[in-house]
Amino acid sequence: MRKVYLDNASTTYVSSEVLAEMLPCFNTIYGNSSSLHGFGREASAIVDRARDRVAHAINAQKSNEIYFTSGGTEADNWAIKGIAHAYANKGKHIIVSSIEHHAVLDSCKQLEKEGFEVTYLPVDKHGLVNIADLLHAIKKTTTLVSIMTVNNEIGTIQNIKAIAKTAHEYGIIFHTDAVQAIGAVKIDVQDMEIDAMSMSAHKIYGPKGAGALYLKNGVRIENLFSGGNQERAKRGGTTNVPAIAGFGKAIEIAVRDLSINQQKLKTVREYFITKVKERIHYIQVNGHPHQKINGTVNISFDMIEGESILMLLDLEGVAVSTASACTSNSLEPSHVLRAIGVPDEIAQGSIRFSFGKNISKSDVDYTIDVLEKAVAKLRGISPITKAGRK
Repeated sequence: MRKVYLDNASTTYVSSEVLAEMLPCFNTIYGNSSSLHGFGREASAIVDRARDRVAHAINAQKSNEIYFTSGGTEADNWAIKGIAHAYANKGKHIIVSSIEHHAVLDSCKQLEKEGFEVTYLPVDKHGLVNIADLLHAIKKTTTLVSIMTVNNEIGTIQNIKAIAKTAHEYGIIFHTDAVQAIGAVKIDVQDMEIDAMSMSAHKIYGPKGAGALYLKNGVRIENLFSGGNQERAKRGGTTNVPAIAGFGKAIEIAVRDLSINQQKLKTVREYFITKVKERIHYIQVNGHPHQKINGTVNISFDMIEGESILMLLDLEGVAVSTASACTSNSLEPSHVLRAIGVPDEIAQGSIRFSFGKNISKSDVDYTIDVLEKAVAKLRGISPITKAGRK
């Protein structure tokens, strides 16, 4: 059976270049990078090189502004909780958008239990934060604003530089979750005035289990957990040298190949959307029509459930998702689609197609063929269709 993987927003494969970078760390350069002997120093040098690569990729001023984590979720938790706690004496008010990843939203819910106040900014029908809403929400006690660079479900790109500049005018720290942005848009933390930023390796053809938090020098943060002096005493625990080596290589490649990959994905996205609209009626493409990344397309199919579409596509070898992988077991409609005003009954019929750099036109054509058949089959047995809804 033919297999087509269209769930790259959930995770990507590990590229051959990245794997080659990682392999020596498993059985040749396998020392603990915190050890003082030669084996340890060799491993430490690999970590240092990866740190330099990450810093260079995002134009950090210094490599010591990069702290390695287990992934984007840990980086988000650390940024939100750590910065909030570090500046609690100044104020206990935080502002985030209503369409953040749950790593941010759940961290905020935890802080609310501790007595912090959180404002969840609305977004427009395309998923964009309005600067006027941000200005209205700012208080004297606001210490942190966190808005994701690219939404993980609908692909909308926020006006990060303008948002960060607004926060800084009031002396507020700005954090962004850039997990879906790395490799999709150019990131320059200095030009964009970003104070803290979360990243992950497995979205850019790197390994799972590696991520990073960029923290601008001078920004205070409380440790998320204790256990050692790793990461300059900020993040205890034995360093995952193979995964970090892979992350460093992956982000280097992502920046190197950004232009050529995005041009290909733009062509694929436009072709896919055009053909789906021609062949399948009663659909809605979610997200901003222009200000969005090229690799993600979110479509709502009226009168049927997304899970049913997913299962039929899976039977034909096509892998897609109904939302973020972190919420795939939830029966609730997407909080992102709700926030942009999609009714629950339509949101339930939504599918996220996320393309990888190895996608081919024949893969896209095959997907459209099986998608058209799946939708027709499900609408043929849908009680809503039978009731005459159009």
